[in-house]
Amino acid sequence: MKTRARLPRLVATGATLALALSLSACGDGDGGASSDDGKIHVLVYGDASNKVEEQIVETFNKTSDVKAVLDTIPGADYQTKLQTIINTPQAPDVFFNWGGGSIKPFVKADLLLPLDDFIKKNPDLEKKFLPSVFESAVVDGKPYGVPMRGTQPVLLFHNKKVLEDAGVQPPKTWDELLAAVDKLKDAGVTPIALGGGDIWPTQMWFQYLYDRIAGPELFAKAVGGDKSAWESADSKKALDMIKELVDSGAFGKNYDSVKYTNGGSVQLVASGKAGFELMGSWYYSQQLTDHPDFAEDGLGYTAFPTVEGGKGDPSNVAGNTNNYYSVMKKTKHPEAVAEFLKLMYSDEFVKAQLDIGNLPTTTNTDKFIDSSGTPEYSRFQYDLVSKAPSFQLSWDQAYPQKASSDLHKAIQQFFNGQLDTDGFIKAMQALPTE
Repeated sequence: MKTRARLPRLVATGATLALALSLSACGDGDGGASSDDGKIHVLVYGDASNKVEEQIVETFNKTSDVKAVLDTIPGADYQTKLQTIINTPQAPDVFFNWGGGSIKPFVKADLLLPLDDFIKKNPDLEKKFLPSVFESAVVDGKPYGVPMRGTQPVLLFHNKKVLEDAGVQPPKTWDELLAAVDKLKDAGVTPIALGGGDIWPTQMWFQYLYDRIAGPELFAKAVGGDKSAWESADSKKALDMIKELVDSGAFGKNYDSVKYTNGGSVQLVASGKAGFELMGSWYYSQQLTDHPDFAEDGLGYTAFPTVEGGKGDPSNVAGNTNNYYSVMKKTKHPEAVAEFLKLMYSDEFVKAQLDIGNLPTTTNTDKFIDSSGTPEYSRFQYDLVSKAPSFQLSWDQAYPQKASSDLHKAIQQFFNGQLDTDGFIKAMQALPTE
């Protein structure tokens, strides 16, 4: 996955000048929210999706007196460099982010423009998006982001042939998953591939089980500052179930030496050495890139299993709700920015995103899915997300960025048995929530 790099809190240094130079190679360089060069600067994460962003900027510029300039930063450097310039004259007017904890520090620093007035003048800036996705960029009751690109729910992927040979069906319940683990072990394959060396894939098991057992309220309390949530009975039950799964040998013994980011866990599933992998929806395109024949014929997918007696709605999903455009309070052209944001739910935008494999979360996406390149897969995702009462944002994106390292450490150590239940609870209670 290309968009999960975390960032330290940085003080602006000479890197600001270097970044200004790098931006000048992408757009017009000078200017930004604090200056008035007669343009709006749109800063995005540099990757293959820029093709659509360039197209939308071109469309906007055909009719707008205030022109938009698209500035890109390579993905690996994006968050660090954004943090470096966010409170300088080089800050953009509009910038790409993940919502949740990724923008809370900027809201707290009073750098972002609440979008209430934009929405009051144009309610479609909210109504044209799926509610569960739009909410992920709401901070302290105010909207600070408009969805862009596509949604990324976490799904349970599988190798169809491996499951068939072992007499296993894609599990609908947790008990069925445990039974599948035993059958796959008997068949001589690792039941579940895991890129534990990256840690963030391990986190996916926590966020789904917590939601299935306790519902979204427990984590909402915890990330909101209620530390007692972590020591609740539901929290301890989720940890017990995670430990049971690990101790059963579901992930084998070497998962911490495997990574998703270098294709290791992807290879295990494609080659038939593992049955399942819990991963974000980008997994399909990753398999299509790395193992195209397998992706076309051998890759299956399903929703995360239900947990009997759990308080969470079995239709809830977890993952990365979307990416967002947020607006700097210092922008000199708020009216032009508002017009630019309208394009994020346009037919042109939706079709262009679908063409590159992204799934927009607009209410008009549905009518274009069947003519997209991956209609069955896109339809599955869209139905899953559109029907979800709750979409849990990945924990390390819901928490402030400065909590990420300690959060990942606690997750890895509990999974490895280096932390017991009490130790994990204390580690989570120590995380900063602001």
